Amino acid sequence: MSLLRVILLAAVAGATAAPAAGAGFDPRVVTFGSERDQIKSVPIEKRPNRPLHVYGNSVRRRHDRAMQSNSRGEIRR
Repeated sequence: MSLLRVILLAAVAGATAAPAAGAGFDPRVVTFGSERDQIKSVPIEKRPNRPLHVYGNSVRRRHDRAMQSNSRGEIRR
């Protein structure tokens, strides 16, 4: 089985298991039209994580960790 098929199967399997992942996950990899406009209107830190969206997911993860450490009173340098 080629690597591309394995990646594709993993993406499809992940998308079908998405409802169990909770509210912080959006299984749609690509969106069009009004759905895309709706996502783009939300600040990147507030958007749900999406498969294959490495940059946005990383920004949200860093933002969430920074907010958690600030709420505990830690100083990050």
